[in-house]
Amino acid sequence: MGGDELAGRTVLAVFAHPDDESLACGGTLARLSDSGVRVILLCASRGRKGTISDPGLVGESDLGRVREEELRNAARVLGVERVHILDHPDGDLYWANIPQFQAEIAAAIVECRADTVITFGEDGLYWHPDHIGVYERTLDAVLTLGDEAPSLYYVTMPKGVMRQIVDAAAAQGWAAPAAGPWAIVPDAFGLLARPPSLVVNVSRWVPRKLAAVLCHRTQMGIDNPFARINPEYAARLLGVEQFRREEPQLGYPLLERLAAQDA
Repeated sequence: MGGDELAGRTVLAVFAHPDDESLACGGTLARLSDSGVRVILLCASRGRKGTISDPGLVGESDLGRVREEELRNAARVLGVERVHILDHPDGDLYWANIPQFQAEIAAAIVECRADTVITFGEDGLYWHPDHIGVYERTLDAVLTLGDEAPSLYYVTMPKGVMRQIVDAAAAQGWAAPAAGPWAIVPDAFGLLARPPSLVVNVSRWVPRKLAAVLCHRTQMGIDNPFARINPEYAARLLGVEQFRREEPQLGYPLLERLAAQDA
């Protein structure tokens, strides 16, 4: 199945914080964009409670504003056409503004005429409450659309991949910081996630994924595991991204069509 079949389709990616999109499925978003798919990103918060790897990156500004610009830079790298950034409270996405947030997601789906929605699975990649809140709000928003609902895919990380990345970086002298995303126990990523229903080969898009991840400088820091591992090893570890499709399978099978290009 050729790329012409995908051209003109629209995918809405819904995530919690700036950097989620790149870490979770940046390779798939870049590949979709290169296949002619219109990629739109909805981010629930500005990530104001994130860490700051270097205070000089923020200066007199607000961390949320800096992370918003980092997100827009990453989106350009990935080929995202439009970025919508909401202002729900970072750290409270599971509990706060539930009806409003759900309605905003549903409105975005309708407004952009999304064929497909991509978001977190039940595990939130590593059981982050904000991520799980986004999963629940997005699922509920899609369900309100009934027979007009788009296809819905949940992204999860292959179990053990983050551990391999961190261990490879540590072998090159990297040490985990006390706070921030690299302080998360790497074994939490993909732990107890439900099995994927399909995987997307993104080996050719790993350099773009990594470039997008590194746009989030306040979170990643200059010395991070991705900066320590060689490109070949990175491509081997990050060359597939995995998804599970919501049942019943309504809407257009966008990711199945994308994966079928490799058959």
